[in-house]
Amino acid sequence: MTALVDTGVLLAVLAQNDHLHDVCALALQEASDPLLPSVVLPELAYMVVRDMGYPTFLRFLRAVLDGELPIVYVTEPDLERALETMEDYADSRVDFVDCVIVALAERLDVTHILTVDRRHFTLFRPKHCPAFDLAP
Repeated sequence: MTALVDTGVLLAVLAQNDHLHDVCALALQEASDPLLPSVVLPELAYMVVRDMGYPTFLRFLRAVLDGELPIVYVTEPDLERALETMEDYADSRVDFVDCVIVALAERLDVTHILTVDRRHFTLFRPKHCPAFDLAP
């Protein structure tokens, strides 16, 4: 099943000592077609370099470039949809990256999201399905 991967899952996978490492690694491994939203990369780079060091991010980026986690790129209509989602959920102060993931999911007809951010992703009401299937 195709899944879009959020930043928190990748952080937990990369951090061996994270309490969610094992469950996130398993969820990523079990996803038959995980996709990396391009907007996750800058957010992930900042957090990984800050918390785990430059070499850890370089290894991750090499794995992505070697095809281990295909990137899905954001389009202008995706950004328009993300803006609409941010406006709709402004009172909840939803994250920009999360809103872009919603837009990508709608465009690609993806219902499965790998995320540790249940607070926001359970709020969203996507246009293409009643609710997202969240893991882990």
